[in-house]
Amino acid sequence: MAPGRDLREGLDRILQARMGALVVVGDGPEVLSICSGGFLLDAEFTPQRLSELAKMDGAIILAGDCSRIARANVHLVPDPDIPTSETGTRHRTAERVARQIDVPVITVSEDMQVVAIHRRGLKRTLEPIPRVLARADQALQILERYKTRLDTVSGSLSALEVEDLVTTRDVATVLQRAEMVRRISEEIEGYVVELGSDGRHVLLQLEELMHGVEDDRRLVAKDYFVESSDWELSDVMKRLADLDTEALLDLREVASVLALPHDAGLDSPLQPRGFRLLHKIPRLPEIVADHVVDRFTNLQKIMRAGVSDLVEVEGVGDARARAIKEGLSRLAETSILERYV
Repeated sequence: MAPGRDLREGLDRILQARMGALVVVGDGPEVLSICSGGFLLDAEFTPQRLSELAKMDGAIILAGDCSRIARANVHLVPDPDIPTSETGTRHRTAERVARQIDVPVITVSEDMQVVAIHRRGLKRTLEPIPRVLARADQALQILERYKTRLDTVSGSLSALEVEDLVTTRDVATVLQRAEMVRRISEEIEGYVVELGSDGRHVLLQLEELMHGVEDDRRLVAKDYFVESSDWELSDVMKRLADLDTEALLDLREVASVLALPHDAGLDSPLQPRGFRLLHKIPRLPEIVADHVVDRFTNLQKIMRAGVSDLVEVEGVGDARARAIKEGLSRLAETSILERYV
């Protein structure tokens, strides 16, 4: 249905000709069982053929992959007892078919000049491309502002980790901001899908803004959550994503996903394991970082470890041990300078 696809071009042609249409995408036995009359075509799909066939009153039946036009001028007879909130005959039929059979049903309104998709009881109206582009551009601007704020609190957390001054509030703030950024990006991804070939530039901007955000979000949680037999990192990420908007604005609710001790307030001190800062060291595989954390348990011990201590870790040789030591030193220096200068 997105711009750049043959089906969308055919629907646009129908709109331009100020005609209406009812199109079912699927020609399986369930669809054929509610078809009455019409013509058997089995012809290759083209936008021109779709718009020409729309001149007839009946429904058009397409193959499930939209590669062929199976039937045209068909009378659809869905179960009349299926409830519908639509008013027009074509739209009532579309909603009932989509509720009865799991196939997309498309309606083109002749009077309103609107294309709508029905499936599984849901309805989605296609908006004009300029309007969708305007919304996507606005969302990108919001995302950029939130990403700037996330970078600020993430950099602050790095400096606090180096100085061993992290509190629950600092961690919850980074997780909160990262989750907000993720949710805005999900909204923009929906616009990209709807824009199709017109959404290439939006997608490029989105990918640039979101680079590293998901890793940072996951590694912050990995650094601080309290693992147990029934609470793993995947549970933390799912619980964070499931927080409603009101709960996400409450730092206590955000901190609760880490399964910290019940008496841990927002100002309680925390110690990072070190996954996030180790991830910032170039060409250090995450599996090796895991071994380093398993060996030293937290960031402060990793930073105090000498090259000879690091060499003893599985997967860490002389060169990699020096890279870890020098990399953490540079990160510590940079983080503190950014925080206080």
